[in-house]
Formats: sequence, C-alpha cells, structure tokens
Amino acid sequence: MNRRGSLLLALGVWTVLLFPATAGAEKYAQAVLQGLDKVTAQVSTFTAPVGDTVRFGTLEIIARVCDKRPPEEQPESAAFLDIWEVRPNEPAVSVYRGWMFASSPALSAMEHPVYDVWVIDCKNPSTSSLASPEEKSE
Repeated sequence: MNRRGSLLLALGVWTVLLFPATAGAEKYAQAVLQGLDKVTAQVSTFTAPVGDTVRFGTLEIIARVCDKRPPEEQPESAAFLDIWEVRPNEPAVSVYRGWMFASSPALSAMEHPVYDVWVIDCKNPSTSSLASPEEKSE
C-alpha cells in the first residue's frame, strides 16, 4: 500500500472512531463555519445552509451534510464540505472535499495558502430528522 493509501485508510479509521454512523445522529440544515484570512488575520464566523453555496474570500463552499450527535452522547459535529477557489477569468479549482470534525479540526484540514476553514457546529435540525418514525418509513 502506498503512502496516500495508508493516509486514506487512517483517515477512514479515525472517521469511524470519531463519528460512527449511529441511528442517533441527527441531520441539520446549516453548518456553522469559521474562516481565517491569513493575510489580514481576520477570523469570520458564517453559516452555510446545506446544499447552498456561500462565499468566503475567493472560496465557494457547499455544505453537503451536517450531522450532530444527540446531547446524551459525546459531543461531535461534522460536516461534509466541497470547497472551490474561484478567481476572475479562471476556472474553479477544487481545494477540499471531505468531512470536517468540530472536535478535531486538524484531522482533515483544508490546505490553502491564504484561507483556513473549519466546522464549529451544526444548527437548525432538518425537518426530516424531526419527523416521527412512522412518517420516516412512509
């Protein structure tokens, strides 16, 4: 197995350990993110509605999923993000795609020379996670 394969395997193991797929995990409609502009040293907190594009500097961010464990379990919020850099008169370049975990931002960090982005929380439970079990099965 090459070095990249080993890294992906290790990341997969950590993903399962930190955020196992449990029936108790709830889907949320918004990811709360923080971004750092390394040039100005300004930190911004912003909300990314799941499925919508938000901008941070030259980055376009789409939160695909935002999950949060129930209060009775160990706290953890995680979001699956797609992040592109979009510059005028240039094609968009994908700079990150994957899960980010609020409790371990360095585990799967986005590498970019100007910006850092990380997950803080998930908020506003989606209506599908609030439905009763009878409504979910129909």
